[in-house]
Amino acid sequence: MPFDSKDRVAVITGGSRGIGRATALAAAARGFRIVVGYAANQAAADEVVATIEAKNGKAIAVKCDVAEEKDILALFEAADKFGALAALVNNAGIVGETARVDEMSAERIQRMMAVNVTGSILCAREAVKRMSTRHGGKGGVIVNLSSVAAKLGSPNTYVDYAASKGAIDSFTVGLGHEVAGEGIRVAAIRPGLIDTDIHGSGGDPDRAHRLAPSVPMKRVGTAEEIANAIVWLMSDEASYVTSAILDVSGGR
Repeated sequence: MPFDSKDRVAVITGGSRGIGRATALAAAARGFRIVVGYAANQAAADEVVATIEAKNGKAIAVKCDVAEEKDILALFEAADKFGALAALVNNAGIVGETARVDEMSAERIQRMMAVNVTGSILCAREAVKRMSTRHGGKGGVIVNLSSVAAKLGSPNTYVDYAASKGAIDSFTVGLGHEVAGEGIRVAAIRPGLIDTDIHGSGGDPDRAHRLAPSVPMKRVGTAEEIANAIVWLMSDEASYVTSAILDVSGGR
């Protein structure tokens, strides 16, 4: 059955590009009001908002570096003014330059964990405060973005990134159990090789296409394919799904 998302707010971190952008558009098409969190590229975030509004949707963009707690608090305060929070997509994440562990600085590892792990946990904390029936909320959904790297370990590439996503897997299971009786479902998506610019930010823009032959389906995935899985988890069609991690990886 179609789910009623009218005037319900979805916060999407890292919503200005790639998987976040595709998820924002897909969720808006299903009636959610979208809060697009972005770290730096305001023009890209504004473009997402304009695209949603051009189709009679509602969206706002809010600057938020999820490594900064004050930015996270401001993000959710803006969401409070926009409507009733119903969903959080913890999409913001970074990768580092290709490196072995014995080449990594403490600063790199700390930044990786601050964005990919601590930021996601703090965003979930704020979402639970608003959605949990324990706190007077009406329930909701949290979808975390993991990675197939959590299973593969990414040796000689970015073990620190893989470790951060392994933490997200554990967090998804634990938080899902913690709030299952409070009207909140928690799940994660593990994307495989996806055609986005995240690999470019890690210094290897052609990585996904170069490794495509190693994927059982022999191709990279699209941001839209990941977004489709996310919005399904956000929907009432996934009403019995929690503490679950779904691979969307072409079999990788």
